[in-house]
Formats: sequence, C-alpha cells, structure tokens
Amino acid sequence: MLAIQAARTGGPEVLEAVDLPVPTPGPGEILIRHEAIGLNFIDTYYRSGLYPARLPGVMGVEGAGVVEAVGEGVTRFVVGDRAGYAGGPLGAYAELRTYKADRAVKLPEGVTCEVAAASLLKGMTAEFLLRRCYPVKAGQTILAHAAAGGVGQILVQWAKHLGCRVIGTAGDADKAALARSLGCDEVILYRDEDVAARVRELTDGQGVSVVYDGVGAATFEGSLGALARRGMLVSYGNASGPAPAVLPSRLAQGGSLFLTRPGLFDYIATREELDESATALFEVLVSGAVKVDIGQTFPLAQARQAHEALEGRGTVGSTLLIP
Repeated sequence: MLAIQAARTGGPEVLEAVDLPVPTPGPGEILIRHEAIGLNFIDTYYRSGLYPARLPGVMGVEGAGVVEAVGEGVTRFVVGDRAGYAGGPLGAYAELRTYKADRAVKLPEGVTCEVAAASLLKGMTAEFLLRRCYPVKAGQTILAHAAAGGVGQILVQWAKHLGCRVIGTAGDADKAALARSLGCDEVILYRDEDVAARVRELTDGQGVSVVYDGVGAATFEGSLGALARRGMLVSYGNASGPAPAVLPSRLAQGGSLFLTRPGLFDYIATREELDESATALFEVLVSGAVKVDIGQTFPLAQARQAHEALEGRGTVGSTLLIP
C-alpha cells in the first residue's frame, strides 16, 4: 500500500512515498481503508521536529474511511462501518491503517468521510476551546485569530451559533472577506494593523474576554494587549512559530490575565470525552450551524506539495489528502 513517511526531521522535502505491507488489526483495533486524510499544522510540527516522533515513520493524525477488518474483542465497530479519528499515534498518511477502536468514532448519516477528515481534529479543537477551555457565553466579545484558517472557520461559525460577537483577524483582504462571510462582526488585518489598539477601538476601550490564538509568535503580544481585565489568552497553535516566553508579572500588568496553552488530546483523553466532543461537532455539522470548507485536495502521493502550500499560507479552510 502507498504511505508517506519522514525518514528524518526537516522541511517538506523529507516526506517520501513508500510501499508498505497492509497491516493486520490486533486485539482492540480496527483496520480502516482511508477515503480521506486530514492535513493539519500539527503534521508539520512532527515532521520538523518541533514535536517528537519516532522516525522513520508515517505521518498524519486524522483520517476517515471504511472499516475493513476488526480485531479480537472489538464491539464498537463492525466491518463496513464508516469510522473517523483525530489523534495519535502517527500513521494517517497511508491507504490503510490500524487504529484503536476505542479512539475512533462512528460517522453518522449526514457526515461524509471527506467532511469528517476535514473537520474532526479542527472541529473538536473548536469544541473544546469554546465549550470547555474557556466556555463562552452569549453576548461576549471574543477575538479569533486566523479566522479564515482551518480551525478558525469552524470556531467563528460555532461562536456565532453560541451568540458571541466575533472579532477575527486575517492575513490579507481575501481572507478577511471570507472571515466576514463566516460571521465575523469585524475583521482586523493583523499584518497591517495594530491588533490590540484596533480591538480597544471596537470594544470602547474594554478589550475582549478571550483570545483564541493559533498563530503563535506573530500575534502573541497583540493577543495579550487585546484582553480585558481578567481575560484569558488561549494560545493553541504555532502557525508562525512558537509563542515567546512570558513572565508572570506581564500577566499581572495586563490586568490579572490568564494564559493557557491547551492541546486537544488532553480534552479527549477518555472515550467518554472523545464521544462527547465528536457528538457535539456532528450535531452542529448536521444541523448546518457549522459548514466545513474543503478548500483544496491533494493526492496522497503529493503530500510534500500539500505541506509546502500549508506552510506557505497558500491554503484556505481545510485540506485533504486523497488516497
């Protein structure tokens, strides 16, 4: 079977196509034939060495497809079910893979494999950010960076569904227009404008209750400066590089601020948490409250080009690899 692995850490050039034997599911595992594979920034973190990974190894943490075989003791799935997953271990960039049955979710009617692979990781990230990390309330004003990005698109729509006023940021005018079409009440061009100052203007000097920042280094200071007294900065990604270190006194000076660096996998650590998060996501997808934009697809064999596009800010919305 075709798989894409990294033999060493580095740029997109370390990704190479290999021919691997089809795996056999062990006890508690299912064998999934992928119909779609999700491309995420976390994939670049593993490939570059920012996050540790055992190499050489097949990349990827998200996919969806049809269950072809089940291992001993599996009752959660039967052959022919459609299954999706988001999370380690690595191994999604392949035509088939085995996965722990308890860590995969069954796809409901109305959610295709393509939509699942484009939204499970990003959508469950938006779910825990909005509903559990900092539970937003109707009427609150929030700031969402990279509002036209993969997580951002889902987060903006979901936040509007929950009754928030959403200020988004974007890197250019086209992405700003997209962010507005998704429901952003205001959009700031973070490369051209002073984000903190503009947020203060839009909030009568108060700042926002929470900032959801998946950009990292390029937006971190502006995020802190945009917060209201006792506001929370949720720094959940490093798209522009890791955010800088911050002294606790900086949080005090900003108005007794809170700072957290959460990860999805700590919020879906148990099977119950996983099922609750996925169910909440599927509900907003099926209802139409959140629509997933699959902005581009690449053949699995072109994973290197997909990584180049992602890191070069050449993608909009979600990106899929198609086996």
